[in-house]
Amino acid sequence: MGTPATTMVRFERPDGGACHGWYAGAEAEDRAPGVVVIQEWWGLNEQIKGVAGRLAGLGYRVLVPDLFRGKVTLDEAEANHLMTNLDFVDAATQDIRGAVRHLKEASPRVAVLGFCMGGALAVLAAVHTPEADAVCTWYGCPPLELVDAARLRGKAFQGHFANRDDFFPPDQIDGLEAKLRDAGVEGDFFRYHAAHAFGNETGASHDPGAAREAWARTTAFLARALRHAGAGDPAPGRASR
Repeated sequence: MGTPATTMVRFERPDGGACHGWYAGAEAEDRAPGVVVIQEWWGLNEQIKGVAGRLAGLGYRVLVPDLFRGKVTLDEAEANHLMTNLDFVDAATQDIRGAVRHLKEASPRVAVLGFCMGGALAVLAAVHTPEADAVCTWYGCPPLELVDAARLRGKAFQGHFANRDDFFPPDQIDGLEAKLRDAGVEGDFFRYHAAHAFGNETGASHDPGAAREAWARTTAFLARALRHAGAGDPAPGRASR
């Protein structure tokens, strides 16, 4: 397949404003399915670019919107400051929806995939983005009062959550699962006996086994949702390791 192209691109928000993001993948003429990847609270760093490259290597057109407008940090206090000052509704309805629409210009189907802060934003964006076909969140959940679950009907859903998570505790995830179930949204919630951010290979909480299992499920989910629409997910479940 060769090495996917990578570059910063400019795209338009629904309100007409401009946003930039990291693109990895084939040229638009390829018509490959797309994935919008949403960053953790560290910003558009090399780790999240690596996630984009991983997915591009599987044949997807991948776009990571730069939600912090060029700001990147390794400091937890600064990351928390950047996240706290981010307008989540604006990011979900404008930056992320704009990224989905940008990929949709060439990709027949597009998913939104986010991690930590990005996982919460992925769910919120999917609520407000009719153009999105699927959503996958890794250890992230928005405030439940912001989730109009009925608007997720018809979208493929998958979530990966940590049983030892101090940021998004299991009872909040239980609430999201119940809300989606009550609204008739089909999806899978996988629980891992790991800590928050277990999938970030650069972090202290990285759990290689849980990450491998979650990635295997994620790549299978994306293939079904974006390449084989209509096929069910044969591996539903609440818990793993």
